[in-house]
Amino acid sequence: MPDPFCSASTWERMDAQWPSHEQRTLTCTCVRAETHDVRTFVFSIRDGQLLSFEPGQFITVSVEIDGKEVSRCYTISSPPTRPYTLSITVKRTPGGVMSNWLHENMRAGVELKAFGPSGVFTPSSGPAAKSLYLSAGSGVTPLMSMTRAALDLGLNRDIVFIHSARTPVDIIFRNELASMCALSDKLRVVYVCEAPGSEPGWSGPVGRLGMDLLMEHVPDYRDREVFICGPGGYMDASRKMLVEGGHDPARYHQESFNFAQTVECTEEPVAYPGAEPAGQAGYTVQLARSGRSFSMDGSQTVLVAARKAGVPMPSSCSQGMCGTCKTKVLEGTVDMKHNGGIRPREIDKGMRLMCCSRPTSNLVLDL
Repeated sequence: MPDPFCSASTWERMDAQWPSHEQRTLTCTCVRAETHDVRTFVFSIRDGQLLSFEPGQFITVSVEIDGKEVSRCYTISSPPTRPYTLSITVKRTPGGVMSNWLHENMRAGVELKAFGPSGVFTPSSGPAAKSLYLSAGSGVTPLMSMTRAALDLGLNRDIVFIHSARTPVDIIFRNELASMCALSDKLRVVYVCEAPGSEPGWSGPVGRLGMDLLMEHVPDYRDREVFICGPGGYMDASRKMLVEGGHDPARYHQESFNFAQTVECTEEPVAYPGAEPAGQAGYTVQLARSGRSFSMDGSQTVLVAARKAGVPMPSSCSQGMCGTCKTKVLEGTVDMKHNGGIRPREIDKGMRLMCCSRPTSNLVLDL
């Protein structure tokens, strides 16, 4: 019998679809303090519309700050089993434009724009009976969504959740995870803190995640599907540790997109295998819904050409990872080289990522 938790179809409500390329208005319903510098912002959609997404996915939120539109990707920390609201959990970072704006301005009743859920860091990317969740800092959010969803479905899944934090007071969702462990005897949570900080009675591991600690708490880690999210250095060190320890790399899944930043597109036309030199192949791109159009050559991505033509197009990472620019190609063909931001079934439906697609004919897009 198929595992409902690891099936994408479990989370697909046809009456609650929110395409990743479609921008909607979210209204904040409440704000919760998780730690001294982390808050959860809970949103609903106008008119009480239901929400559908896979645990582990993210949304791209946009607000106007100092007269300029700023967009950032944030993982959804709430589970899809609670479809009337959606939450993001944000750490306030020094110099972080969006995180500081949210902490200072977001309150019940405040609205912002957001593009629909996207991303492939989900349980369906690695179906398994036993899982190992590894997180550090605010990287806990997609794994929290997965854990909440599993419990809401009444599934007593075998999950070991190891979370790393600077000190005990920096542990996000600490009380809730303790309550969840009381409800599921197969859920085990381990906290690893760099230092005890202001909690001298701390009895948990101190230091950083290493093989000795992993073997002590998860001796069967080689048999588990690993999902990991956190700072780049943490993920690189953890991946190396697991590979050296004999874990199968095919069973390792990491959230590779940096959700704290938006990568600005600075790409210039360059030579590209299979593309006509600039100026020798002219293509027309038409947007079916807006009626706008622009011309481009085969050396540029559609997203770059649209921006140069002043035509707005949803985007965020510009690297083929986040899926925000996912668009259906109604007519024409493109050469797309992505980095995991789109699934085979979406490609089969005619969807393409505009940030890494170069035209090979005239195009008509569903925008």
